[in-house]
Amino acid sequence: MKILKEVSLSKENQEIIREYQIYLLTMKHLSENSIISYMLDINKYLSFLEQQKIPYSNIKKEHLIEYLNKLDKEKYAVTSVMRKISAIKSFHTFLTKVHHLDNIADRIEMPRHYQSIPNILSIEEMEILLDIPVKTNFDYRNKAMLELMYATGLRVSELVNLKIPNLDLDNKIVRVIGKGNKERIVPIGEVAIKYLNIYLSEYRNSLKKKYFCDNVFLNNHGKGITRQGFFKILKEIAKEKDFNKTISPHVLRHSFATHLLNNGADLRSIQLLLGHSNLSTTQIYTNVNNTTLKENYDLYHPRH
Repeated sequence: MKILKEVSLSKENQEIIREYQIYLLTMKHLSENSIISYMLDINKYLSFLEQQKIPYSNIKKEHLIEYLNKLDKEKYAVTSVMRKISAIKSFHTFLTKVHHLDNIADRIEMPRHYQSIPNILSIEEMEILLDIPVKTNFDYRNKAMLELMYATGLRVSELVNLKIPNLDLDNKIVRVIGKGNKERIVPIGEVAIKYLNIYLSEYRNSLKKKYFCDNVFLNNHGKGITRQGFFKILKEIAKEKDFNKTISPHVLRHSFATHLLNNGADLRSIQLLLGHSNLSTTQIYTNVNNTTLKENYDLYHPRH
């Protein structure tokens, strides 16, 4: 994997960040996109520390708190701050394991006001988004992609990297290779299976070119569709539907999880379906359910 070019960092910090990148790749087995995000965040963290003339080997908890306060004042997006904190915690874990430094970030928790409710679509809005007129081979591909995403809660990286052998439509399952090369089996609903079968049997061959590609979803060049390509398609569909809210691949994933929870699925099952390592990551969806919970209490508690 290409080593990222560091900007305005000392030789000492350049060396430690190279070590950290190799650690993420070889020990943590993160995807390339995740590693790039972490590296950019740690570049900024170390750059801030350099301005304070603090070497990585002498970072104290108060320095970390000062940096987090800086992020807070700069009003970064919620997801951006959460990712930056995650990267910093990972970096200090690396410093502890590899360089035997005290882990000053192990007790740093995500600030409560950053535990935001994910953006979701209602079931009615999801029905509108998925109501795609199907006329061309690209229409059937797009319909199959969106139906599969909503049926399974796949990450966009998992969707675009999905291979033909990973689909078992007879048994209504998909084998997903997620973060850290962890494998999970996810069931597929009837509607998604219907459109996957149509796309695979009648339209995928028309997208193939002279070379071999076993990705399920192909672009107009016969290669596997990219994350950027899928996002562009989703954005165009949302624009056609005249949605007044931002639609992203993660919104589909959040909607999948929330609709399951609202209809009675337990949190542990949702965790397994999403491929979350920790239940605490999945618990953010319980916030979405608070309104329903209050309504049920008002309706059914005998002493309301």
